[in-house]
Amino acid sequence: MNDSFLHKGKRKILVEYLREKIGISDENVLKAMNEVPRHLFLESIFEDFAYEDRAFPILAKQTISHPSTVAEQTELLELKEKEKVLEIGTGSGYQTAVLVAMNASVYTVERQKDLHDFAHKKLRELHLRPKFQSFGDGFAGLPTFAPFDKILVTCGAEILPTELLHQLKVGGKLVIPMGPTHEQILYRFTKKSDKEFEKEEFGTYKFVPMLGDTNL
Repeated sequence: MNDSFLHKGKRKILVEYLREKIGISDENVLKAMNEVPRHLFLESIFEDFAYEDRAFPILAKQTISHPSTVAEQTELLELKEKEKVLEIGTGSGYQTAVLVAMNASVYTVERQKDLHDFAHKKLRELHLRPKFQSFGDGFAGLPTFAPFDKILVTCGAEILPTELLHQLKVGGKLVIPMGPTHEQILYRFTKKSDKEFEKEEFGTYKFVPMLGDTNL
């Protein structure tokens, strides 16, 4: 694995930026992002820029999110060790790796086969493997493994996927960007009871769209 002292030094600088400039205060999030080699989840042509706060194109016309977005979404989960997390949108596997590095029990779904295969290989190589990794429709979640303590959606949904709410434990949290394709609002839903949810807003973002079960 090509993870040099230079890469590690750049990660340390990124983590300090996330703490001081972005305001990330969850030390478990910062520790995980200091451990996970983001450059290995990108095409090699972007390696020199991997620890800048930038999004980059990956396979299947998708993108890997800004590190600040990964940190912010992860912090909003208020994740505790060993909690059961459903991730919708594995992507190249970077967010998955951060969750695994936080000692979460991660179940992840990816709609794009090329990305699913890439992430599966990369996470295995780095020994950051989730409990379960699936190629399929994120709107459907993973009912077989429900309920989940936390659910994280890494792509923008135009409407709230109600099936995901059904798969969340009472007391659990769903973090999801929602809105039209050009801009979304990041929301956190906390499940108070089977029929009651608390809804919070955390600013505007731009995510790739959440895709349904169209070409499986």
